[in-house]
Amino acid sequence: MTCQPNRRRPGLRALLLLAAACSALAQARPPAAPVRDVVDTYHGVAVHDPYRDLEDLKNPATQAWMAAQGAWASQTLAAIDGRDALAARIAELTQSGGDAIGELVRVRGGRVFYLKRPEGSSQFKLMVRDGLGGAERVLVDPEAIARRHGGVPHAINYMMPSWDGQRVAYGLSAAGSEDAWLHVIETATARERIRPVPRVQEALVHWTPDSRALTYNQLRRLPPSADPTEFYLDSMVYLQRLGQARPQPIFGRLLRHDLGIDRLDVAGVQFQAGSRFMVARTTDTTVPEGRIFVAPLSDLGRPRARWRALVTAADQVTDLALDGDQLYLRSRQGAPNGRWLVLDLARGDTLAEARTAVAEPAQGVLQRLLPRPDGLIVTVSQGFTQQLMRVGPDGRVGAPLTPGLSGYHEAVADLGRAPDIWLRTSEWTAPPRILRTQADGPPLDTGLQPVRLPKGAPALVAREVLVPSHDGVPVPLAIVHRAGLAMDGQRPTLLEGYASYGSSIEAHYGRRALAWLEKGGVLAFVNARGSGAFGDAWHRAGFKTTKANTWKDGIAAAKYLIAQGITRPAKLAVNGGSAGGIFVGRASTEAPELFAAAVYEVGSLDTVRAEFTANGITNISEFGTVKDPAEFKALLEMSTYHQIRDGVAYPAVLLIHGMNDPRVEVWNSSKTAARLQAANPNGKPVLLRLDAQAGHGIGSTANQFDQQVADMFSFLWWQMGEVTGPKLR
Repeated sequence: MTCQPNRRRPGLRALLLLAAACSALAQARPPAAPVRDVVDTYHGVAVHDPYRDLEDLKNPATQAWMAAQGAWASQTLAAIDGRDALAARIAELTQSGGDAIGELVRVRGGRVFYLKRPEGSSQFKLMVRDGLGGAERVLVDPEAIARRHGGVPHAINYMMPSWDGQRVAYGLSAAGSEDAWLHVIETATARERIRPVPRVQEALVHWTPDSRALTYNQLRRLPPSADPTEFYLDSMVYLQRLGQARPQPIFGRLLRHDLGIDRLDVAGVQFQAGSRFMVARTTDTTVPEGRIFVAPLSDLGRPRARWRALVTAADQVTDLALDGDQLYLRSRQGAPNGRWLVLDLARGDTLAEARTAVAEPAQGVLQRLLPRPDGLIVTVSQGFTQQLMRVGPDGRVGAPLTPGLSGYHEAVADLGRAPDIWLRTSEWTAPPRILRTQADGPPLDTGLQPVRLPKGAPALVAREVLVPSHDGVPVPLAIVHRAGLAMDGQRPTLLEGYASYGSSIEAHYGRRALAWLEKGGVLAFVNARGSGAFGDAWHRAGFKTTKANTWKDGIAAAKYLIAQGITRPAKLAVNGGSAGGIFVGRASTEAPELFAAAVYEVGSLDTVRAEFTANGITNISEFGTVKDPAEFKALLEMSTYHQIRDGVAYPAVLLIHGMNDPRVEVWNSSKTAARLQAANPNGKPVLLRLDAQAGHGIGSTANQFDQQVADMFSFLWWQMGEVTGPKLR
């Protein structure tokens, strides 16, 4: 194989693949990225961007630089002592733990649809069975599809069966792109019922109660010259009736200017069996607050459906549940930890006339509501846990549905509202289970997710503590390690955080993480401000102009781990992904002395430039805009790329990114890698690990994840002095 490029200009994917194949011949360190500084001025502040060129992925110079960086990272990681053996062990842990079950939906009559990655397989398949005792059938196998497409990985992004279970809709995308095509197939035969629909990225697919039609949200087809920020604007909801060739637009700004819909509103039109109404809900895809409209179901497909506006974003409604003529709305207004309101649609209730169905709980955060024939069930979360709770006749949260069970529990979607409730369990120290309730006695295991410990898995212990942050606020921290492990101040420790959008890290059992734990490592998880660990106020305390609390909480957690004699800076690493890139990037640049290494996974690292990208425009509601002086100042402070200083001894950094990432552009990682390498050229290694067949991680195969984790753990152990690695020049 030659390492010379073809005379025709290769694409970046081809260059990366060529570079990886030729990595053994790569030089010790790749060349530095050329500096062509671009200076933007916001509110009188000059912001330097020395590597703006790296945003142009079509530039041959950018392609060559990224290919060289990817090759160097591949070569360096492969040379770490024990890396291949670790990858084999991680694969063993992944496969020997049994089947993995993803999304799961029950329908009327007991039929069950679910995504399953069978033991030894690399991708989730769409499965169906008629009740727990029924034979399991494969409806869609992305691995077989990948084989028909030259080995390019394919993944099912979402699925939704019809109410009667006779058909199922699903989204399929390639190479981690999340650019899903909508398919509809017959359950009995797997025969396609509609022509696949492109650009259906969101899982906003809803069947009409008669199971003869479905609605979906489709993005516009844009010309190549369109501004990236147009990508998610002016999407449309379509109605596709089975047996009709062409779908019908039914909801969207371009169709109904009279409804006050914004360009960024992404809508879904949903239904409930037994209801005479349909509901349209819009959000910007980032924050849950948005608009809600209701119309008679009989208006479906009419040119001027009688949509009645019920809610705007200012009303702070974040979720809904339709039950006959009753519409339940979860509101934060006057209740930071949430309360559920109910409207009588037949009576024409407005939001002002809503009554409280479930009061704000005294403890915890009120989340999802499930209307049941025998009353209401809600989920209540706090810290790393969540429980299913019954609602009393007085509208107050009552007894837990599953007393004695700890961890994080969520109800399985049930379109038929069967007498029993299925729920998933998730714990720090035990594999997940899928249980079903019974009238009397404890819940029973469904057997869909057999409890099997991975081969050689150690017994684990976990504890959750509250750690005082920089301002004295207690922050939840979970610490997981092997049972009987001595806390001698020498434990290799990995601290992970996310803390954005009000999303919290949940108690979970990670098969791949066992490779870290069985070697005497410690895992620590912090639900810093910006998460939803303690409700909306906790989220807002790490949001836009208060975002600094997110990484300062992470720094406080790191100091706690050291002060408690668990680890020391030479054995401590920090990790975060996506919006968690802000957490890891700023913790490791503000307090570099605390960490031996940091891993940035598909990280949001240049927040100043984010809103000029396709997905970045949707994140203005979470992080802010450079157009506002105060928010610009916060964006500049949270931007890792802009906070790197020359001559600082930063920890070793591994940046991981998929080339097809639709959520965080890959140049966030490449620009940050270039800046870190230039800031301290003789310092610790800064590796840019790129995957030409991956995106944001959604849809990656088991093998892709196995290899990524092997690279990450090897890199960390190398930098902590646990294993030897290559000598870098």
